[in-house]
This record gives sequence, C-alpha cells and structure tokens, in this order.
Amino acid sequence: QVQLVESGGGLVQAGGSLTLTCAASGLTFGGSSFAMAWFRQAPGKEREFVAFIRSNGIIAYADSVKGRFTISGDNAKKTMYLQMNSLKPEDTAVYYCVSTKRIGNYRLESSYDYWGQGTQVTVSS
Repeated sequence: QVQLVESGGGLVQAGGSLTLTCAASGLTFGGSSFAMAWFRQAPGKEREFVAFIRSNGIIAYADSVKGRFTISGDNAKKTMYLQMNSLKPEDTAVYYCVSTKRIGNYRLESSYDYWGQGTQVTVSS
C-alpha cells in the first residue's frame, strides 16, 4: 500500500522560507519512468503544477516558482523535499506530493497515480 505523507506546512510572512517534506512508503524508488512532484491548490483556484523530479535527475519548475523553490529527493530515505524561499502571498495553497511510475507529461495531474493528503502553506503579507 503506497502512502505519501506531507509535512512542513504552516504560516509564514512574505519573504520567508519553508521546507516541505514528503515521506513515501510502499513505493519502489527508481526506474526510468519514476517521478515525484509537488502540486498546489489555492482557494477557489484549480490545482496547479509546482515542480517535478525524475529518477534520472531531470527537474522542472513552474515559471511562477522558478528561482525561488528547489525540489530534491533522497532515495535512501524515500523522501522528497520542496525548499521554498522568498515566499509570496500568492504561494498560499494546499501543497500535494505525488508520484508515478508511468511515462507521461510530468506537469499534468493525470500523469500521477499516488497523492498525499496535502499540507497547508499560508503566506501573510
């Protein structure tokens, strides 16, 4: 049984930093098509892609977070991270950890099979 558990969310002032953690269990890391990602959903808005990391090291970010957020992973710990710096009020959202072993467009929700329950990030102005 695959479980993805996010932690690290909270309330922070604009300009501050947070690090989100996603702990995976029941999941085999690795393989050419393995990928994990972060998505987020702000109140009243559709869920959107934030960043992905593939087992071959390829990383991509949404334009809105590029230069401010850093995604990383630790295969030995089966954990993924999202370091968020220079946070803005528009970064306020529930952040979801996702994973897949299928080849696809890793910027799309439909490419992912497993989802965490989400962690709330609130950035005050």
